Amino acid sequence: MNHKYTFIAFALLGAQTTLPAVADEIKLDEIIVSAGRTPLEAEKVGRAYTVIKATDIERSQTRYVSDLLRRVPGIAVSRTGSLGGLTQIRMRGAEANHVLVLIDGVEVASSTNGEFDFGALLTSDIERIEILRGPQSSVYGSNAMAGVIQIFTKGGIRNDYKVSAQTELGTDRTVLGNVSLQAGANDVDIALSSTFRRSGGFDLAPTGSEDDGDNNATLNGRLNWDITPDLAFNANLRYVNRKAEADIQDFTAASPTEGEAIDFAAYTKTTEIYGGAGLKLSTLDGDLIHKVRTEVTSLTSKSLSNFGFSGTEDYRYHASYQGTYFFGGNEGDAEHSITGALEWERETFRNRYPSNASQRPTKERDLYGFVAEYRGEFFDQLFISGAVRYDRNDAFDDTVTYSTSAAYVLPESNTRFHASLGTGVTNPSFYEQFGFNPSSFQGNPDLQPEENFGWDIGVEQKFWDNRAVIDVTYFNERLEDEISTAFLPGFISTPVNLDGTSDRQGVEVAGSIDLTDAWSVNASYTFLDAEQPDGQEEVRRPNHTAAVGVNYAFDQGNLFLDAIFNGKMKDNEFISTTPQTRVTLDEYVLVNVGADYRFTDQITVYGRIENLFNEDYQEVYGFNTQGTTAFIGLKGSF
Repeated sequence: MNHKYTFIAFALLGAQTTLPAVADEIKLDEIIVSAGRTPLEAEKVGRAYTVIKATDIERSQTRYVSDLLRRVPGIAVSRTGSLGGLTQIRMRGAEANHVLVLIDGVEVASSTNGEFDFGALLTSDIERIEILRGPQSSVYGSNAMAGVIQIFTKGGIRNDYKVSAQTELGTDRTVLGNVSLQAGANDVDIALSSTFRRSGGFDLAPTGSEDDGDNNATLNGRLNWDITPDLAFNANLRYVNRKAEADIQDFTAASPTEGEAIDFAAYTKTTEIYGGAGLKLSTLDGDLIHKVRTEVTSLTSKSLSNFGFSGTEDYRYHASYQGTYFFGGNEGDAEHSITGALEWERETFRNRYPSNASQRPTKERDLYGFVAEYRGEFFDQLFISGAVRYDRNDAFDDTVTYSTSAAYVLPESNTRFHASLGTGVTNPSFYEQFGFNPSSFQGNPDLQPEENFGWDIGVEQKFWDNRAVIDVTYFNERLEDEISTAFLPGFISTPVNLDGTSDRQGVEVAGSIDLTDAWSVNASYTFLDAEQPDGQEEVRRPNHTAAVGVNYAFDQGNLFLDAIFNGKMKDNEFISTTPQTRVTLDEYVLVNVGADYRFTDQITVYGRIENLFNEDYQEVYGFNTQGTTAFIGLKGSF
């Protein structure tokens, strides 16, 4: 289906009067928490960013964070099969483990493979998502090489309470339920939520007949306590228990379905626990802020496939201290801040089903990080920042990363220029170091960390009394020591560092417009050119992606239409004779429509249709995707 040029023209037409998937992002009083070691007002951020709010999630009725991210410039999404299946996020042409993912400040990626599986991340309890594009390792360390995605869950409310409930039914025997409590007093607030989603799914195998479903139970809690006017305590805990059914790939030589998914009673069970607690102390009349925090991540998995059982246990322990001193700002003087931070992190890994004695012991490694950051504000127009970080690794060479960014607001023009540059690093994962089965995947203890240098420059322009805004950004990144998979005789693979440079460059366009008080449009478009050192196109990273969203708001509800375009992209065809043969996956367009209607201030009924035109497409070679589905639900609060 030749949708590309028509769809891109539509997206750009919207973007010419419009920004970033969220119009509220342009408000001057909005704070971007993830922009550095301390929060910063949106107009002062020099890095390329996008913000998604709870109101946008509610409007679009999106149930998985990964589907929200499809609308963000610079991001490509690959889901293996149905909702709940392995879901990878790639940013600006990088790999999935080059993106750091945080939930309420806790790093949630698996240390086993270095990446976060978005297949389990539901939107029910999410208040806000911040996406920073470009190298951020000087602030966040390893894995923030291509960018950072930080998810904030809903917090409590002071001196009040609110109970919310939601239920939803849909095709494929889908059921969703959510209950939450938000409450608080003068100096404390708490939020608790529970969500359950079950789907009978569909068959992932193109030629099969066995449905592959998914069960997901998520619990989340947050606490904030002002112990004194100058001392505050915060804590958060998240628990996810899920089972995702799957199929296997056919590796039978010369089989008609070789390389494709075939029916098998495969599954993966995963338990995820993320928690953190910290103290914030204000001294010197608020000019000196101290923060101490500790965090833990626990991930346990068990999978069944045609190779038998496999599974891992990995833990991450993190502790940090941060101090920030604010000075200047008297009678029109420039304002400055200096931040210093110390971090310690331990990662552990255990293979639950080792194939030999060498894989039985628990593996572990420590990291110490030292960070310095400066920020300056001049004439209420120029905002600069710079950071440098030294990481001491006990398993790899030590690394130094740096970054700088600037934003300049042109007086009386509604124009804001922004630019950034920096370096990033990603350490090899435990799988890459030690492997998991010598007969199929062998580790490489001699791997070096991947290193990236990137820069971007862009301009944001507001129009029509700030009812419309467009942001255009050009980026360029160079990755060295890229870790890739090499195949040995006998269909055995091992990771290696590639020689040369992997080049990535592109353009990100995003915009939004309030046509009237009722009609609003947002749009985004990304052009990406990402190549390996040998000139081959990187897999599962389309050259063109775009999104358009239209919303009509009336007194008692909303109507919406969202369309996602994913251009042609390369993927690997895993067959026995040539395990890295490239295939081309066709472009596709997904259209979702829906509406909600408020009977009262407390009760709302809603419904939506996903993949309205029953588009037939693949995100991962050999795996089926979902056709048209429909959902109806009821939600209320008091």
